[in-house]
Amino acid sequence: MTSEGPALKWGVERRLEFIEFRLFWEGGVNRSDIIEMFDVSVPQASKDLTLYQERAPHNARYDKSARRYVASPDFVPIFLKPDPYSYLSRLRSVAEGLTELGESWITQVPDTDIALTPRRDIGANVLRTTLSAVRDVRSVNVLYQSMSKDRPDPMWRRITPHAFGYDGFRWHVRGYCHLTNKFKDFLLPRILDVGNIGEAGASADQDTLWQERFAVKIGPHPDLTDSQKAVVAKDYGMVDGSAILTVRYAMLFYVLKGLGLLGDAALLPAHSQHIVVINRKDTLAALKKAEFVL
Repeated sequence: MTSEGPALKWGVERRLEFIEFRLFWEGGVNRSDIIEMFDVSVPQASKDLTLYQERAPHNARYDKSARRYVASPDFVPIFLKPDPYSYLSRLRSVAEGLTELGESWITQVPDTDIALTPRRDIGANVLRTTLSAVRDVRSVNVLYQSMSKDRPDPMWRRITPHAFGYDGFRWHVRGYCHLTNKFKDFLLPRILDVGNIGEAGASADQDTLWQERFAVKIGPHPDLTDSQKAVVAKDYGMVDGSAILTVRYAMLFYVLKGLGLLGDAALLPAHSQHIVVINRKDTLAALKKAEFVL
């Protein structure tokens, strides 16, 4: 997003967005912030701040005691679309050690902790080869450890991967299994090794459970009070007491599991299970359609 005026080069607009990020989320910015983040000269940083004030004259004022520009009471973002989820995603990445603090644009990090899950051991060569197979529409031989009773030991099997899925805890690759002639999910940590690349099997457009979607209708738990239902509706972006989650059939199990909706959520205590599935009969039928065995 830009204000009125000549079009800006990408690098300049990026620095103006950074200035606005610091003003909006952290209350202020100074010249050294720009220099450290973008490795630009002192004159260039000064020029960026001047340009920002020209484009957004009511957004920042210079605080002599703090020696930095601070957000004014009339601040209205023009280069940045303030997104709480984007900011919290940056904060989470820093807290989990996935992003260096300097790369996050955040300086004043609040005391933060994350409910971490064990980091799954995914081989770099496994991921690299699988990505290559997806990109080139090829198959790959994988040494896979299934949890099936029929396959208690690791075994080589050929798959034609075409997509990736994440359930909030684990990554898997979606692909056609040449052994069972079905599309399945293969957990990346359970691929112990990769072999040769070969001809593709069934194509991604034949994976109907991946291509087709189902609408899950959710609403507040019926045992909540009216005020509790109202805040749950706000939490989940509900309109008139319900919201629609449009989910791939292949991801339906993971979504419902993550939300505590695999069973009849209305039978669970409302204080711990805040939402229920409204179209439960159709959802059970969709689950049956999407059933899979690794």
